[in-house]
Amino acid sequence: MSTVMKAKDAVYASLAQCFITIAGNRYLFMQAIDLEAKMDKTKTKVPILGKTGKGNKASGWEGTGSATFHYNTSIIREMLKKYKDTGEDVYFDIQISNEDPTSAVGRQTIILRDCNVDGGILAKFDANGEYLDEDMDFTFEDWEMPETFQLLEGME
Repeated sequence: MSTVMKAKDAVYASLAQCFITIAGNRYLFMQAIDLEAKMDKTKTKVPILGKTGKGNKASGWEGTGSATFHYNTSIIREMLKKYKDTGEDVYFDIQISNEDPTSAVGRQTIILRDCNVDGGILAKFDANGEYLDEDMDFTFEDWEMPETFQLLEGME
C-alpha cells in the first residue's frame, strides 16, 4: 500500500491572514480576496564545449505579485496620489500567513519586502454588480519565510 496525503492536510484556501505595513503603520488587510506572489529566476544560456545544447545558469531573480481585494479602502489610492503629487514613491511590506487548524502542516508565513504597486483603480462603479473589487499588480525586492509548513507524515 502506498502512502498518500490525507484530505484533512490540504490547506483551506480562505484561512489566511494578510498584513500590509506602510510607513510604519501595520494594517490587517482583511479586504483581500486573493493574493499571489512569485519569484521568477533569470537564467543565462551557457555554451558548453562538447555538448549540442546549452546549459542554463541562474543569474538573478524578480519578484512579482497580484492581488484582488474589496473596493472599500483608499490605502492604495493614497499611495498613488502621493506619487502623483510629490514624485515620492511608496514602498511597503506584505505579510501572508496560511494556517488551517485541521491540517498537520501547521503555519507558513511569507513576508514580501519593499513592495511597489504598478498602478491602480482610481474610481469605479457597476450598476449590475453585487459588490466592487479591484486588482493590484506589484513588484517586491526581497522576501523572508520566518515560518514554514511541517513535513507531512510519510514524506520522509
